[in-house]
Parts: sequence; structure tokens; C-alpha cells
Amino acid sequence: MFAATDWKDYELLDTGDGDKLERWGNIILRRPDPQIIWPIAKENGDWRKADAHYHRSSSGGGQWEYKQQLPERWTIGYRDLSFHIKPTSFKHTGLFPEQAVNWGWMIDKIQGAGRKIRVLNLFGYTGGASVACAYAGAEVCHVDASKGVVTWAKENLQLSGLGDKPVRLITDDVFKFVQREQRRGSKYDAIIMDPPSYGRGPNGETWKLETNLYPFVESCMSIMTDKPLFMLINSYTTGISATVLKNVLSLSLGRTYGGTITCGEIGLPITASQLTLPCGILGRWEA
Repeated sequence: MFAATDWKDYELLDTGDGDKLERWGNIILRRPDPQIIWPIAKENGDWRKADAHYHRSSSGGGQWEYKQQLPERWTIGYRDLSFHIKPTSFKHTGLFPEQAVNWGWMIDKIQGAGRKIRVLNLFGYTGGASVACAYAGAEVCHVDASKGVVTWAKENLQLSGLGDKPVRLITDDVFKFVQREQRRGSKYDAIIMDPPSYGRGPNGETWKLETNLYPFVESCMSIMTDKPLFMLINSYTTGISATVLKNVLSLSLGRTYGGTITCGEIGLPITASQLTLPCGILGRWEA
């Protein structure tokens, strides 16, 4: 288990009854999480301090119940990085705090490379990984199909004092973008991806992680340099295990380049119980 243990502005206070209680800066949010199948030990104390509670609807989706007026968005920091936080209509806040376990690793890999590194961040969302890589000194290309989250990523770069760094922010279908990069002969030293479980392309193409991940990894290998530094795959898909990611990386990058493969769960420490909440898996290949 890779646990993000060094946050100061974020804290997973408690969990139970399908909900997690989180502190984002000085604001406490209560949100659902399907992994939490155990009961709340005692619903008092911090639980009663929640500033907002996301209620999931039985028909899908849900909505926030605000106990008091909150700012439209606010800022939290992780080490030297800063991020905007905003409760969205689909329960997210714009940041996955467990991903901090990858940010530190990527910063160390890039700064220790001894050469200029080009990073491609696919399905880049609001740019947590892009901010970390730009901070480390890499040239970054950030791609996501949502214009709104690409704008959010730009704001996070500016918040962290990285607005003048060599970062390309592109709103595009990820699969089409990789195909165009192949035709253009573009090359990257490191590739990060957080692919969805299921999705549709601009022309109705369907994506299913179980079916399409391996060929997509192979496709991405064609735009890596002759001396690639790393590939990172994050997955939140239920049913895909860390061993599956290890097999995918072993049969693709491992077979071609050798190197080291590390896979496992990522999670967040729970203050009240001293347990760890699993939050997905990662697969790392490194030269």
C-alpha cells in the first residue's frame, strides 16, 4: 500500500456508513465512497462539523447539502504546490489527494534524470501530476477532453508559480491526440495516464479499460524516446488489480526496455481509526 501520509492541508478525518469525512484546508466535507462498507464508530464530534454533505441519489448522481455558506472555491497546498478546490455536482473536489504518492516520486525521477525530460500527461484532469512535473523542471504536455478541467489545470499551474513554465495545455480526445503525435513523430521521455473505466470518443468509439488498456499502452510506447524515464498508470476501475497492471507493464515496457515495475494499492490514512482507505491502484515502470 502506498499511503499519502505527508499532507498538512488535507486530512481524512473519519469514515463509515459509505461516507468519508475530509478536511480540505479549514473546510470539512462529507462525501460518499463505495469502498467504505463498515459502520461509523460514533457519529459525533467531527461528523457534526461538516460544512457540506454530498447526498447520493438512488436514481444516480446526487447533490450537496450546505450547512453554511462556502466560498465558490479555495486553495490548499501540498509542499510547494497549490491547488484550487471546488465541490462539483458529481461529488468531486478537483483533486485526488492520494495521488500525492505519485507526485513526489515523479519529482524525484525527473530531477534525478540529469537531462531535460518531456512528459505527456494523458487524461490530465485538473493537473496535479502536470503541476508536479513542471515544478520538477520537466517540459509538460497536458491533455484532457474537458475544456473546463484544462482551464482548472492552468489555474493550478499559476497558483503554484509555474505559469511561465513550458507546459502545453490541450483540450482534445486523448486517443486521437496520441495517434496524431505518432504521425508527427513526437517523442516523450515519460507518460502518465489515468484512463477511465468506460468512455466514448468523439465519433462514438467506445473505450473499455479491460479491452483497450494494453493496446493503448503499446500505442503510447511508439511515442516514447529511445531512453524513456518512466510510465505511470493510475486506475480506479473496480475489478482491475495491481497484478493486472504489473502484467500489462511487464509484457509491454518490461519486455522492450527491461527496467523496474512497481504496482500496488494507493490510499489515505484515516485519523480516527488509524486504518487506511484504499483509493485505487498504480502501476509504475521506470528505467
